[in-house]
Amino acid sequence: SERTSTEVGAEARNNPQAYANLIALGIDPTTGQQNGTSNALGFDYQRSTADNLLNARRGYQVAFHVEESGRLLPGSFNYYAASTDVRHYLPVSSTLTWANRVQVGGLSPVGGVLRNVPFNKKFFLGGATSVRGWGRFEVGPLGGDSGLPIGGNSMFAFSSEVRASLASLASNLGGVIFLDAGNVWSTAGELTPKDLRYATGAGLRYQTPVGPIRLDFGWQLNPIPNLRPNGQLEQRRWRIHFSIGQAF
Repeated sequence: SERTSTEVGAEARNNPQAYANLIALGIDPTTGQQNGTSNALGFDYQRSTADNLLNARRGYQVAFHVEESGRLLPGSFNYYAASTDVRHYLPVSSTLTWANRVQVGGLSPVGGVLRNVPFNKKFFLGGATSVRGWGRFEVGPLGGDSGLPIGGNSMFAFSSEVRASLASLASNLGGVIFLDAGNVWSTAGELTPKDLRYATGAGLRYQTPVGPIRLDFGWQLNPIPNLRPNGQLEQRRWRIHFSIGQAF
């Protein structure tokens, strides 16, 4: 059970450079508000045979989530949600690992009323852990003439990368090449393969006791028309991401 009451001032709401930060806080940047009570029942299943949680070389991970809000426990929002995240790691040789990930998710508002889904539940893609040719939350439906992402109710993404040890150069150094794809759609069940956005790239890894320090360069293979990150029309087809831990 969660009660939410948020309001953002006009200065932040009208600043495109604050857009991603508002989304990260679960606040709808188009209205600057999120008000209501969500009472939900959820079920989660997780299983992992991965040999290392920080830097797996073999095994798999499965995570499955379903949720129902507003029917059995009345509240401001009424929806059904389901998502799954499957990862597989295969050692190709003593220095190479082939890693793959698939994500699928859907939100279905009761009665088809879009406001029955709270904004903080909507799907976004893009950033250091998904479709790395774009920045945070940049992949998905765009809001009218603004060209800014507004999130959606269905999502599909996959990533495939080959991870290599570069011990001949430095004992803790590694590298990857990757292909990412995915998109977000406005309504549940709208997944359309021809709409997928693709990115490819390469990166470096430096192993530490808390996981690898990661630097990735991603290149957009099919840019999003009219995307306006930070309020300006997209001018570059690449992104650089710096983080700790593998992308998945």
